[in-house]
Formats: sequence, C-alpha cells, structure tokens
Amino acid sequence: MSFGFLGIQFGFALQNANVSRIFQTLGAEIDELAILWVAAPLTGLLVQPIIGYFSDKTWGKLGRRRPYFLVGAILSSICLFIMPNSPVLWIAVGTLWIMDASINVTMEPFRAFVGDNLSDEQRTEGFAMQTFFIGVGAVVASALPYMFNNWFGISNTAPEGEIAPSVMYSFYIGGTVFLLTVLWTVFKSEEYSPEELAQFEESKIDIQDQGQFEIMTKVFGSNIFFRNGLFWLVLGLGSVSLVYYFGLDKELYLLAGVAAFFGLLQIVAGALKANNQAENGFLEVMDDLYLMPPTMRQLAIVQFFSWFALFAMWIYTTSALTSHVIGTTDTGSKLYNDGADFVGVGFAVYNGIAALVGLSLARIKWNLSRKTIYMICLIGGGLGLTSVYFLENYEDMAYSMIGVGMAWAGILSMPYAILTGALPSQKMGVFMGIFNFFIVIPQLVAASILGFILKTYFDNEPIYALVIGGVSFFIAAGLVMLVKDPGETK
Repeated sequence: MSFGFLGIQFGFALQNANVSRIFQTLGAEIDELAILWVAAPLTGLLVQPIIGYFSDKTWGKLGRRRPYFLVGAILSSICLFIMPNSPVLWIAVGTLWIMDASINVTMEPFRAFVGDNLSDEQRTEGFAMQTFFIGVGAVVASALPYMFNNWFGISNTAPEGEIAPSVMYSFYIGGTVFLLTVLWTVFKSEEYSPEELAQFEESKIDIQDQGQFEIMTKVFGSNIFFRNGLFWLVLGLGSVSLVYYFGLDKELYLLAGVAAFFGLLQIVAGALKANNQAENGFLEVMDDLYLMPPTMRQLAIVQFFSWFALFAMWIYTTSALTSHVIGTTDTGSKLYNDGADFVGVGFAVYNGIAALVGLSLARIKWNLSRKTIYMICLIGGGLGLTSVYFLENYEDMAYSMIGVGMAWAGILSMPYAILTGALPSQKMGVFMGIFNFFIVIPQLVAASILGFILKTYFDNEPIYALVIGGVSFFIAAGLVMLVKDPGETK
C-alpha cells in the first residue's frame, strides 16, 4: 500500500533540494525565492480538497483512490523531465506549478487510502510505514546530484543560465522511479468496496463519540457564510490597501489576496444556499470546513507552525548555507555548487533519519503516547534548524539535519494516525483534503512574509529564515500537548 510513496517522495525531494538552486541559476534574486515558490502551496490549496471530494465518490475498475494515483504519477513524471530543461525562469516557475498540482493529485488520496484500509490500532504502523518509504525515497533523491558529481564524475557546474548535468540526470531518474513505484501500488494493492467500508464505519461509530459523527452531517444556513465571508473580504481588501499605501513588499499582496478570495468563496457559498442550490461538491467542501472535529482543529494549529518551519527550510537552506557558512553567493562558482550539492546530502540525512524513526514507530511498541512522541520529534526539529546558525563547516550541516529528520518523521505519521481516528470513512478524502489546507496556508504565509522579514530586519541574510523556522518548530511542539487524541481516550 505504501510503496508508491517512495516514488512520490523522489519528486518532492528533488523539488525541495533543487528548485531554489534552479531558480537562482536562471536569474532569481534571494528575496524573490519565497514568492517564486508560491505556486506549490497555492496549487495544493485548490487541488487537494477537490481531489479528496471526488475520490470519496469514485468507484471503478481500479477502485476508489487508485485512479488518482495513476493519473497524477504520469503527469508528475513528465514534469520531472521538463523542469531541469527550463530555458528561462518563467518556464521553471510554471513547471513547478504543474508538477506540484500533479504530485498533489497522487499524494492526497494516498493518505485517505491508508485511512480507509486500516483500523485505528493499525494506523500508527500504517502511517509510520509510509514515513519509512518516504524517507528511503528522499534519501536517494536528495543525494542524487552529489552522487552523480562525486561518484560518477558528472559535472555540477554549467555555463551561466544553464542547469548542471548532475541535476538534470537526477530529475530524469526521479521521473522514472516516480512512475514505476506508483504503478506497483496501483496494480498490487486492493481497496475495500463501498459496502465493506459502510460496515466498518458502523463498527467504528459504536466505539467512538456518536455526537462527533452526527455533527458532521449538519448543513449550515447561508447567514454564517455571508457573515464570515464579508469579514474575510473586508480584511483582505483592507490589507491590500495598507500594503499599497505604505509601499510594502509586493509579496504581501499575496496574503491579502488569499484572505479576500476566501471571503469571496464564502459569499458565493452563501448565495448558492440562499437560492436552494445546495447539492454540489463546492458547498459540501465549504460545509465540511466548518464541521471539522475538535481534534482536527487542534492538529491544524500544530500543522501551521510545523509546515511554516519546513517551508522556510526548503526555500532558504541552499542560500543560507552558501552565504552564511561558506561565504559565497556566486551561483556559477565551484564553491557555491559544492555547497548546494551538500544541501542535497543534508536533506538525504534528515530523510534517512525519518525512515529509521518511522520504522521504529512501526515495529517497536513504545510506552509513550502518540502526542508525546510527536512533541519530542518537533523539539528535535527546532534544535536542528537553529543549530545551522552556529556551523563553521558546511559539512557539519549533516548533524543539524538529524533533528530535522526526527521532526519530519513525526509530521508524516503522528498527525494522520491521530486524525483518522476522528474522521468518518465516507468523508475521509475530503477531510484529508481540508486538513492539507493547514499544510498549504503556512507555506503561503511563509512565501508572503519571509522575504519581507529578511529584507526589512535581517539585511537579506537567509540564515535567519532557518532560525525563524526553528522557533516555529518549538511552538508547534508546545501546542501538540493540547490535542485530544481519540485513540488514547477510547
């Protein structure tokens, strides 16, 4: 069931470790990196709830979730071949947009797939096994440019404005592995029929809070959408005016625009409800946004701070390591590209640690609650990111990434193991899609404000983005203990 995640993470790992490098090679400035990355979270915000909604209602020859795995894998693989051949910056940005949408089409149903097929007692092991395959895939993918250069003598430099051959070949390998591993899961795994899932849901309700599942069938009237929509629309438009009046960074328009757009969507939902046009997927998703169970709301806040930290790391690690530790910003120099290659090694380390931690969570019976394990993992991430500031040798970053690997293992397994026990199976896909809002929103916030913060307060020094990310991990760790885990109280 989880083997396809090895390939999915090949795509994500190559993207996370190399896209900033590709953007800089094609002429992007450091303070532009965050906004250029915004394609990824924006795509997830739109794609994941839609795919979740439709996958809940799909049943065909390939089952419920697997058709989405297949289509997304084909599109993602094509994009992985195109990305390193981008001749100019705007094509690379556009390819990132399409690639991230395609990866989301594959990934979002995968989370629901495991939730569908496992009982609450099995889910910690199931999501930990996903984490293991994610870690293994990311270890290899992150280190590929380094291996091609140091083991096979393939150059990690290229003429100005061109992508290094070591990076190009890494993306070609990634596209191939992505497709083959997802195909394995599509054709080698099975899914329960809708009738079997309905029986499973009946037994699940018997042992859980009946009221929690009843509230998930509630339908809201138009007034709540009009009221909340007006609030967010005014807030967004007012923020746009303030950004313009004070001449603030253009990236802040993004955050204000998202708030206004969210308000507009709610007003549209209210208008449809007022006209008795309530039978459509858009309104179902909007209703479900208000019907999140308490556990999901509590985990959402933890997710916000966790993914803010991760996005800061993915965007700024290359520029932070090369400028703060190595002392160069010349993207054409051997020194810069050696450091950039080692970022891939560091990312391989954190993914390798995540794989080992995931395997231990799947195979060892820990006498700790899921929340306690999750908190310890996030504290490790905070220590790891903040420690980069104190490095004197760029190769020592590998030690910093051990803590990040602990956090990554916790983030990939614990919130989903906790959450799926609080969700009804007939809405697993759409709620997983909504839950991923709280992966996407912090990335949008990071893309909107990190460049502004660095330029305004830290003289454009990217190392401070990693320090901010470390602090965000610590906040997330503290918030974990406020989460109610249904599996512990059952």
